[in-house]
Amino acid sequence: MTQSTIITIRPEPHGSQMCALAQKQGLAVQAFPLSEVRPLPWEGPDPASFDAILAGSANAFRHAGEGLARYRGKPVFAVGPATGRAAFEAGFTVGMAGTGGLQQLLPLIPERPIRLLRLAGARHVPIDPPEGISVTVREVYEVVHLPLPDEMAALLKAGGALVLLHSAGAAEHFAAECDRLGIDRADVRLAALGPRIAAAAGDGWGQVQSAPKPANGALLALAQKMCQ
Repeated sequence: MTQSTIITIRPEPHGSQMCALAQKQGLAVQAFPLSEVRPLPWEGPDPASFDAILAGSANAFRHAGEGLARYRGKPVFAVGPATGRAAFEAGFTVGMAGTGGLQQLLPLIPERPIRLLRLAGARHVPIDPPEGISVTVREVYEVVHLPLPDEMAALLKAGGALVLLHSAGAAEHFAAECDRLGIDRADVRLAALGPRIAAAAGDGWGQVQSAPKPANGALLALAQKMCQ
């Protein structure tokens, strides 16, 4: 194994998408999903009570099920382009797609007052809406963690691997799995989508860096730099 071994632990289809994007940028990334996304039963409020949908993940549109159709006439404010594409593919109009977290997106919404229905995962980042914006949350999916596979463990124990981290929950789970399997953190390097995610992984890693902005392209550019 060389120091150019790069691993994504995202659930499908995100892992395969990350590998395909990396290939276009001249990087070889291996996918070992350490979680899977499952739908949750949820009761949708009256569509007339809301003006728009707020979404922080494409999973909201992939796993919300039949109840999503009731809100198809509402515009979507998406955390980023990938979530916006998922909303569009699900039949929604995208009012705005941000470039950072939901908290950074909210002040950019021009309509006030506005009532938002946030479609979220069971574990989601709390937000503080500015004046004139109300947010009601419905949890429509959950991320279930999976054990770290033997093949990936062997790569990590060989030393020098670079693991891409996209969420705080995934970072915490990955760290716990490394500890459970006796993988020396000092032998593993991390590239995180943001500082909060890097912090969630804890200390003791061989190297930890965060992408300058929360975008897959920026994360892969960071990975390429770390592997030079």
